[in-house]
Amino acid sequence: MLFRNRQRPSINIKSAQELEGMRRAGRLASQCLEHIAKHAKPGVSTEELHELQMEFAKKHNAIPAPLNYKGFPKSLCTSINEVVCHGIPTPSRILQEGDTIGIDVTLIVDGFYGDNATTIPVGEIDEETQKLLWVTMESLKKAIEKVEPGRRLGDIGSTIQTFAEQKHGYGVVRDFVGHGIGTKFHEEPQVPHYGKPRTGVRLRPGMTFTIEPMINLGTWKLKVLEDGWTAVTLDGKPSAQYEHTLAVTENGVEILTVQNDEGIWEPPGRFEIAKPASLA
Repeated sequence: MLFRNRQRPSINIKSAQELEGMRRAGRLASQCLEHIAKHAKPGVSTEELHELQMEFAKKHNAIPAPLNYKGFPKSLCTSINEVVCHGIPTPSRILQEGDTIGIDVTLIVDGFYGDNATTIPVGEIDEETQKLLWVTMESLKKAIEKVEPGRRLGDIGSTIQTFAEQKHGYGVVRDFVGHGIGTKFHEEPQVPHYGKPRTGVRLRPGMTFTIEPMINLGTWKLKVLEDGWTAVTLDGKPSAQYEHTLAVTENGVEILTVQNDEGIWEPPGRFEIAKPASLA
């Protein structure tokens, strides 16, 4: 994700060859996210997850994109409980029963970027937090269903905001947005997770970008800690995030950070969140 700005976008439309490169990067990023999520258990440090990312990248001749990106010190982001995004792995942060952890993985494969993220429970979590995770993942899924040629970016943001904020009363983060991606980590266009339908950039085949809603249990407002990276909810309540990298096709959308050949929906990292009983 990146901070929003208001520059006029110059969008790189990908060729068939470039899209094939992005598929390879996206699939490997999905495999990596799944691998790390399986190890996020009580008693494990976030530093250990960083080391798993480094080992995976080395084994598969990939580069972990966050490492040293604008000074970020680790290979992935680990965002626990009230951390919205950009949590820094450390040896001292040990996962506890009842935590939630957001794991954001981006790999560079042959010059192309694949970017995806999931938020998972560490052991058992309370139903209120379970609902937050489910609604956030559903927000991503519903937004992806809006992607097709001719629609606008505002349709994506409006879909998320209507579902998460207006229907369920959660806070949709404004300070960070999705982004174009390809042979650069962050390209145009920016993809807000809020907004008005039928506004913004019109979608065209060959556009590639992330959708990555960050949804808070309370206020959408946040603050960045003194390390210059870690963003936390202003009220200390939990946050959740899910992310896929997508390509606009002639007929709709292809999800690039999945492990199926059709580019159809899979939960990021293939970690399904059960629908809470209160929403059944």
